[in-house]
Formats: sequence, structure tokens, C-alpha cells
Amino acid sequence: MTDVQMLVGSLSNDLYRIASLKQRGSHTAANKFLIEAKRWSSRLELVAEKQYIKDIAKEVSKTSQVGLDEAETFLMYGTLLQNYALHNM
Repeated sequence: MTDVQMLVGSLSNDLYRIASLKQRGSHTAANKFLIEAKRWSSRLELVAEKQYIKDIAKEVSKTSQVGLDEAETFLMYGTLLQNYALHNM
């Protein structure tokens, strides 16, 4: 497993967790996973080869609070990142 693949997979998992926790009303837990997601995304911004992966990482890094709209977007990003990790590495 490459470093990029690990970062993409980790970010994908955290984005799924944020989306599901926010949907269930666990706002505090969703914000804790946002902190973890930012940790992965800041590193991914530096090493990602595809521009759309960098764009997703930048979007996650600049998010300060997660509402339902952001949670829905994060769910979509998580799917895109998971597909990238599975099919492009």
C-alpha cells in the first residue's frame, strides 16, 4: 500500500464517519472526525497526483463546521475517494 493510497483511504473513511454521525445527530463526534479528516487532507494536498483529489483535500481542510449540506458533500467525496483508492492505485 502506497502512502497516497493510505491517505486517500483514511480520508474516505473519516468522511463517511462524519456524514453518518451528523445524520444521526452526533454533532460532537462528527466534529472530532472532522479534525482527523483535516489531518489526512492536509498531508494529501501535498502528495496527491490528481487535481480533483487535491481539490477534495483542500475543501475538507478549509471546512470549519459540518452542517447537513457539508455532510452530504462529504459522503459524495468519500465515495469518490474510495473509488479512486480501489481502482487507480
